[in-house]
Amino acid sequence: MSSQSNPLKPVSALRDFLKSEAAGGIILMLAAALAMFVANSQWSGLYKDVLNDKIGPTLMLGSLEKTFTLHLWINDGLMAIFFFLVGLEIKREFVDGRLSTWEKRRLPVVAAAAGMVVPAVVYLFVTRDHPYLQNGWAIPAATDIAFAIGVLALLGKRAPTALKLFLVTVAIVDDMGAVAIIALVYTEGLQTVWLLASAGALGVMYVLNKSGVRSIPIYVILSLILWYFVLRSGVHATIAGVLAAMMIPIIVTPGAPDSKDSPLHKMEHAIHPWSAYFIIPIFGFANAGVDLSGFKAEQFLDPLPLGIAAGLFFGKQFGIFASIWIAVKVGFASKLRGATWLQIYAVGMLCGIGFTMSLFIGELAFPGSSEQAAFLREEAKIGILMGSILSAIVGFLILRFAPLHSSHAQIEAEEAGEIATDGDVKGVTEAAAKR
Repeated sequence: MSSQSNPLKPVSALRDFLKSEAAGGIILMLAAALAMFVANSQWSGLYKDVLNDKIGPTLMLGSLEKTFTLHLWINDGLMAIFFFLVGLEIKREFVDGRLSTWEKRRLPVVAAAAGMVVPAVVYLFVTRDHPYLQNGWAIPAATDIAFAIGVLALLGKRAPTALKLFLVTVAIVDDMGAVAIIALVYTEGLQTVWLLASAGALGVMYVLNKSGVRSIPIYVILSLILWYFVLRSGVHATIAGVLAAMMIPIIVTPGAPDSKDSPLHKMEHAIHPWSAYFIIPIFGFANAGVDLSGFKAEQFLDPLPLGIAAGLFFGKQFGIFASIWIAVKVGFASKLRGATWLQIYAVGMLCGIGFTMSLFIGELAFPGSSEQAAFLREEAKIGILMGSILSAIVGFLILRFAPLHSSHAQIEAEEAGEIATDGDVKGVTEAAAKR
């Protein structure tokens, strides 16, 4: 089926994926660089004041107080939309995509799991003598797909298609792990009444889904109600985005273009540009600004930034590459088609770009308005930037100069033909192209 018969899907989902995700990644990089510039300029005070000014109510979550500032609206509000998109992506891939069967899930699940556990272990080892830092163990466990794909896109045809698809699926599983960590670990005082209200709203959405209701406005309204209930419950509000996404109806079309009547596909296509080009850059600008004026050179090697940087750079590459190598050697999974071991190693290193999700978890790991909490959050940002930038540069250089697979040209030509014409392969990458 041609793209003309279905405007929801372009001729090549992979080509669209590279364009959108690479462009979003570049905008995110620019936003982060701008934040660093402003935070270390004469506008530093204005930058902090604008982000921390109260522009909403103050809610009591049990004994905890939550004051709505611009920073909180971005992290708890706008990022809930990003997590909603992540949830749509996860549901689509498990129902009708690359993760729809256990055979397809094997390698990405193993790689993503190792890529989360090993960085956390590295972090805990580096910070072992500082118990007050232990809560940050999940910061280096995340991967930023926009940044990583942006780096791959800069390599053009030197990056095998198999690596791009693999990176997408690992990132999806990685997102699932990050969502679980946020829900289970980084929660505030739980409020039973609001948890029950959240369950009730979710139940209504489930019943509507099973009853065949496909009205998008109804699901949007219920999603907003669910977000408020979850916010009041003490569970981080962004989890509402993922839960709501799980209740959105999807019309499965295996081996064919997206259904024009599928609410999930419609919402995914509609939200993607806002997420890639507005929400994530705004988040990056609001959270990446680190005032370095008070930092001394030796502080870059403090346990917190060093643990995060080491976890991202060393933990990610070792965990992912070792798990893939072992899985292939024992026959649990097949080696990526058209990629050399050195290229696979480099992609594992690119997964050490943890920027967006790492910054988000860093804000949750050291909460509070005390000077120590604020200082730890700033140190965490430094570690995230060090580890992510180092992973991006070294991973790029390895892929740029690594010898290509002997069948690289032939396999890429075959893959290009499949991606341009095969609806099932198009469905493989389309969901990831929307984040």
